[in-house]
Amino acid sequence: MRNEGPTPLDIARRAVQLAQAAGAEQCDAIVSMYTESNVTVRLGELEKLIEAGSMSLGLRVINGGRTAVCSTSDLSPAALERFAAETVELAAISEPDEFAGLPEPALLAIDVSAAGLALYDERLESLTTEQKIQMAKACEGAAFAADPRINNTDGASLSTRIGEVALANSLGFAGAYPATTVSLVVEAIADDAEGKKRNGYWYSAERSLHRLADPEEIGRIAARRTIDQLGARKVATCQVPVVFEPMMAVSLVGDLVGCATGSALYRGATFLAGRTGQAIGSSLVTITDDPSIPGRFGSRPFDGEGVATRRNAVMEAGVFRGFLFDCYTARRTGNDTTGSAQRGIESLPAPGPSNLIFGAGLTPPEEVIAGVSNGLYLTTLMGSGFNPTTGDYSRGAGGFWIENGRIAYPVTEINISGRMDAMLADIDSVGTDLAWFGSSAAPTVRVREMTVSGT
Repeated sequence: MRNEGPTPLDIARRAVQLAQAAGAEQCDAIVSMYTESNVTVRLGELEKLIEAGSMSLGLRVINGGRTAVCSTSDLSPAALERFAAETVELAAISEPDEFAGLPEPALLAIDVSAAGLALYDERLESLTTEQKIQMAKACEGAAFAADPRINNTDGASLSTRIGEVALANSLGFAGAYPATTVSLVVEAIADDAEGKKRNGYWYSAERSLHRLADPEEIGRIAARRTIDQLGARKVATCQVPVVFEPMMAVSLVGDLVGCATGSALYRGATFLAGRTGQAIGSSLVTITDDPSIPGRFGSRPFDGEGVATRRNAVMEAGVFRGFLFDCYTARRTGNDTTGSAQRGIESLPAPGPSNLIFGAGLTPPEEVIAGVSNGLYLTTLMGSGFNPTTGDYSRGAGGFWIENGRIAYPVTEINISGRMDAMLADIDSVGTDLAWFGSSAAPTVRVREMTVSGT
């Protein structure tokens, strides 16, 4: 971490002061400071090494409902003063919006400390470039060693990010917290009997080094996922149960929660409109968004507007509990913010999830599969065939065919389709195997019936 000169919070506060001096009625500033690195190894050799640092500022000015958002990385005193004045000038020529504005003061977080959230790992600061290279090499090497049929990779990459985020506004709010991330990914490649390339990847992404999966285990899993696809077949169109492995269940939940934001609601782009309080999914479906879990990617002491964060229930025992709101979308829809504002340096706040969790069930994953006489175990999704307005769901897919409760053979070039509300209602088994993938977690999930078609 940088120790000399103004801190990110100092700069955020100064930008707010300068904007107010230039005539801003309401304003807030977000500052992001980070150093990041990426090492990529391919075929045992270093292919790419990137190390970079940055500190940038985003300033939002709101005058009479007229809003401007500008960003800069020139943080010298003179440049910052010009930047603040120019942002105020831009706000004056924008279109007014009655719903624009900062949060109500009572909503702002009082405790802005990230203590207890375990967002920062000092050990990442001392991780040398050579150690990062060796971790990536160990990961790729394990993929090759796992099976002689692995004949190539798309490389193994280890990335780290060490930084700090600060936010201040004209209501007197000021807060900052440090954050680190580390990730390791590898993609293994093999040839099937027809010479067609089959590839499989695996990764681990955490805030702390000690939580990162063992590099060699990541490589072995990627190799297994590749080899398991050899000899993949097509299947005839049918309606059968579909078992979503945890990573695929995370994808499903992500599609669903994209429909459960205030932005989707006020735009009329969600099949969940008007369904708050209604039973949509089966009683096995509980989905929460929780920014307070220590050590997780989405954890934070306050949201992108400085509002106190909280745990939000999206679905409880199949009942849709409500949308995620920032202040703007809450005002537009006559609701209250849920402390769910996300914020980029160059963008307005917008609602979105923090740590998204599909709650684990009571059934061991092998029993979830054993309960299927004929169906699909889903391990791959492709394309973006989901309509959030209607809930229609159609995705390219791959995985394994289940026969008599056992994995029988790999399948490829298929499509799965259904409607999101019907899929949620048809979830008839949920595994005990909750697994985290970045800021989302889910177990094995079985949908009683979907259409599986050959492509």
